[in-house]
Amino acid sequence: MLSIGTIVMGATDVRRATEFWSRALSYVPRDGEVKDDWVVLVPTDGSGVGLALGRSATPVQEHPRIHLDLYAGDAADQEAEVARLISLGAERVDWDLYPDDADFIVLADPEGNRFCVIDTSHG
Repeated sequence: MLSIGTIVMGATDVRRATEFWSRALSYVPRDGEVKDDWVVLVPTDGSGVGLALGRSATPVQEHPRIHLDLYAGDAADQEAEVARLISLGAERVDWDLYPDDADFIVLADPEGNRFCVIDTSHG
């Protein structure tokens, strides 16, 4: 039986990306070590999907084929989390594909990687 163990994202500056995602998700380096070209971040309790960051020179995709969805409990929680993530260095993305009744807000991490914050209470 397979399961997802780690999601891998590219970064031009692995240490900068590590700082953002560690604070955004309350994750820690799996081995307590951050290398210039690679790190695997895991939840502090050790359970759940990891996030690996590897050095990449590939440009960020405007409409990425794969991205992270971060779940918030409701609209108020979503807005609070978006504000918190922006304070950590994320930026709002002027997303041209929002549907009229969007339950998500598109952000980019300091490396430009796109991700969404989802209002899970949205009908």
